Amino acid sequence: MFKEFKEFAMKGNAMDMAVGIIIGAAFTTIVNSMVADVIMPPIGLLLGNVDFSNIFLVLKDGKVPGPYDTLNAAKASGAVSLNIGIFINAVINFLIVAFAIFMVIKNLNRLKREEPSAQAEPTTKECPFCLSVIPIAATKCGHCTSDLQK
Repeated sequence: MFKEFKEFAMKGNAMDMAVGIIIGAAFTTIVNSMVADVIMPPIGLLLGNVDFSNIFLVLKDGKVPGPYDTLNAAKASGAVSLNIGIFINAVINFLIVAFAIFMVIKNLNRLKREEPSAQAEPTTKECPFCLSVIPIAATKCGHCTSDLQK
């Protein structure tokens, strides 16, 4: 059973998938940082110093009644909240990842289309006298015994 598992795990597809998952996890960290640290602060600044991670609606107050200044304060008091800002960040993360994957796939498809198909050199030719198929290097037809010019 271990041998079968080892064969499965070492197949090319399984290894490619593992590498893809690891790279995807690393890419997700980069995208999350880009959204939270690069994209959202200027958008929040343009909208009047809005911190998207702190956009939430309180559905039910916690032990300490609201209003709550931050989402962390609401969570600390045990309030039930609808976290709209976190959802907006997640949607932006998704759009960035989807666009990046689209660009990668688009370029891979373009490279596949541009590869010239290598045509094999012909190995046979026709005898001009009897029209039989003969090897390309032949100097005499094996069928009609005619001398062939190169």
